[in-house]
Parts: sequence; structure tokens; C-alpha cells
Amino acid sequence: MTSVQSLAELSALIRQVRQTAKALEQVDQTTKALMLAAEAFHDATDTILEANTLDLEASLEMAVPEVVVEWLKLTPERLKTAVKILERLAQLDAVTNFAYGSQLAIAPTTHSYLLGEPLGAVAFIYEAFPELAIVAAGLCLRAGNGLILKGGHEASQTNQAIVDVFHSVLSDAELPEEVILSISPNEGEAARRWLMQTTELDLLIPYGRASLVQQVIREANAPSLSTAIGNCYLYWAHTAPAEAVAKIIIDSHRGNPEPVNGIEKILMDDQIPAMALRDLEQLLQDSHLKLKEVAAPVISPFAVAEEAEFWQEAQLNQTLLIARVPHLSEAIALINRYSSGHADCIVTNSYRESVQFASQVRSASIYVNASPRFQRNAAQANAIALGMSSQRGLKGGRITLETLLTHKAVVKGLGGR
Repeated sequence: MTSVQSLAELSALIRQVRQTAKALEQVDQTTKALMLAAEAFHDATDTILEANTLDLEASLEMAVPEVVVEWLKLTPERLKTAVKILERLAQLDAVTNFAYGSQLAIAPTTHSYLLGEPLGAVAFIYEAFPELAIVAAGLCLRAGNGLILKGGHEASQTNQAIVDVFHSVLSDAELPEEVILSISPNEGEAARRWLMQTTELDLLIPYGRASLVQQVIREANAPSLSTAIGNCYLYWAHTAPAEAVAKIIIDSHRGNPEPVNGIEKILMDDQIPAMALRDLEQLLQDSHLKLKEVAAPVISPFAVAEEAEFWQEAQLNQTLLIARVPHLSEAIALINRYSSGHADCIVTNSYRESVQFASQVRSASIYVNASPRFQRNAAQANAIALGMSSQRGLKGGRITLETLLTHKAVVKGLGGR
């Protein structure tokens, strides 16, 4: 791992990473590196899991929160998924040469397109989730970006084992090791603070609990990408059966290890009978999800701060809050005020309600009568995702290869006249 002693030293390191990332323009070598990485991580499974066991034992003495310990606990299945992602990324063509259709042409004698380019230097600040370093590195290699990793102290030995594999692979592929660097945990909070202070980064991605993400987004001087886990909302219309609602909720929590788009707050139409609520509770029992009926929060500048935090923070404990609301408009106002804003749902048989929900909820992703379940290793290789972003616009929703590229418009004349 790399040790840094000051903000100036870190900024110089970032410039070095950006410069060396230009070597990734050699597509064949980058593809070779991804293929070698998949093989190397498969072979190093036992070594990485042994390092993870040491981290787990140390976490017991550090009083690491239970949810973080679960994220830290690397299983063969999670590692296998990361390896599979590397294999699939190796099969992709050079994404930076892909021309995206566009209608930027302003004259009948021209046509245009958008050309993808690497961002440059990307930093990933994360707590636990050691396998996400593999996914982030794979995505950055394929997109042509250099990557700086800043993991939490709770996963220091696992992170070191993972970086060692990458550096060995980059050397074998005749690529500079500086393309992927991991900052030593010895600097701790100081290194994280410097990453937020520097203006040299092209993108900063925080991942973990909301407290970490919000601090980074609030204090970062470089472009940053807000991510989110949990705290997704579902509106239950009176026309929808409890069975449909239960199916979507249960499926949304099928994440390994984190339910990125897990539904944690349910706003139900006041017309829904008490019997339907009891049916939903029974349907959720086998999945170990519990309902806690509470009063809906009040949207007011005088609302109690503790109540607001209760509704705008992820629970991550398999307890779902459910509250009655008089109409869809109030549910939409509550979702826009309190949800994390990355994936919210409606279950209804009314076309009018579905249109109103989709047009008025300000979340990055809207799901109508569909599960928001997050899949990191998506069916389409170019949809492989690091996580979900709550930002609206082009960078919102799934964090994929597309997120790690910038685009420039190319306008070409059709003739020499």
C-alpha cells in the first residue's frame, strides 16, 4: 500500500495516477490485465479469505458496528462474483471508442455523435466491502481510468491482499502498477480528509453508511458521486393486493451482502383495510422482515428533528416502517423529502397513479409494479454496477462503465462545400 504524508503529496500522487492511466489506451494489454486478474483472484481465493478472517477477528476488538462486520465478511460466493465480473469486463471491446448516438447537429449538412473518454483519476473511499475494490478496479481498467483506493481500517489485511494481486497482474501485463494504488490505513482519517480537500481528482466515489457518504459529498472539493444503500420507499395503492406488495419487498432485499435497493419504508393508502395489512405481515414472516406501523411524518419546518432522521436514514436491520397516508400526493411529498432518492416504487393497478408517481417523484430510478432489486453482476456486461447513485441526471441510478466516462460532442460536415 502507498503511504502519503500530506495533501501536497497526495495531489502529486493523483497526477501520477492520471498520467500512468494513459497506458490503458493499449486496449489489448488492458484486456490481458483483466483476464489475468480474473485468473489470479481465482487462484488467490484462499489467501484473500485467510486475510479476511484476520480482519474479522480484529474487528471484534475494535467494536466495529454489526452491519459493517457483515459487509466485511467476505464469502467465497462474493469473491466469485467479483472474479466473474472481471471475466466479463475482459470480453468487452474498448468502451472509450464507442460512439453514442446524438442529435447535436444543428445544420442539415452535418451529423454528430458523442465520443466516450476516460475521466482520468478516480478515488474510491469505502468501508468494509473488500470485494468492491476488485469491481471498482475492473470498471476503471476497462474505462481507462486510474484508481486510488481508500478502504477502512477494519479491512486492512484483506485490502492489502487484493492490491497485491492487482500489482502482480499489472506487472505481468506490462502495465504500470501506479494505475491502481491503495492508500495505507496508517494515515486513517487524515488521508480521507486529504482526498476530500484535493481538487486534483476527476471523480470521488464514497461507499458505505450514509454518515460516510454524506460527509464526503458535503466536504469534497473534487466532483463526487453520491451513493446510497437502503432507505427506499414504496407506495401501496388500495388497488394493489398484499401478495404483489410482499413479492416486490422481499425481492428488493435479496442483495449480497447489502440490499442496495432494499425497501425500508412503506406508505400505504388510507383506504387499505386492516386485514390486508395483516396479510402483508404474514407474507413477510418467512423472509425475516418485520413491519412496524407508525404515524406518517409531518412535512413542516417545525417537524421534530429526531422524527426526520428516523425517516431519512437507512435502517439496515430488516425492520420496515409502514404508515398510512390519505392520498398519493402526500406520499410523493414524503418520498421526495425523506427517501435516499436512488430507487423508489409504486404498486398500483391505476395507470393515472403510475404516471403521477413517475413524473413527480424526484428519485434517480422509479419502479412501477416492479422490484428495484439491485444486481451487481447484471445480465448485460456494460450494465455491471459498482452500486447505485442518488444523483439525478446522467450520473444517477446504476454506477456503471458509462458513469466512469466523460463525453465530447463531435460534429462532422457531410461534404467539402
